[in-house]
Amino acid sequence: MTSLNISKVAVGCASFDALKRRQELRLTGGVVPITTRFKPKRADELVGGSIYWIIKHRITARQTILGFAEGEDRRTVIALDPKLVPVKARPKRAHQGWRYLDPADAPLDFDGDDEGLAALPPALAIKLSALALI
Repeated sequence: MTSLNISKVAVGCASFDALKRRQELRLTGGVVPITTRFKPKRADELVGGSIYWIIKHRITARQTILGFAEGEDRRTVIALDPKLVPVKARPKRAHQGWRYLDPADAPLDFDGDDEGLAALPPALAIKLSALALI
């Protein structure tokens, strides 16, 4: 069974690089923890799936969800893989909190594509993706 995904706005991040720097600062013990007020009802289906980050009204990157834990003040901690994977940008309206994203609706990663996009320099590919040109 394919894991479920979620999408979330990367509040305050103007670019893929800004999100990457933020996630590097959060890195603890090999995971990137983020907190949310409530544990998703479908949390079991999300483990192994990804959180897709929305930057400037476009889904531009993803991170694998490793698990859930209870944190301080009964908040939920979502443990993310530290690897931030650029994806082929797709327009997505901003929203509060997170939203479920079916695997069929998730954008493709840049690795292993048939269009030769992986041969582009990474910085150029990220910029073109952020502009939804590729």
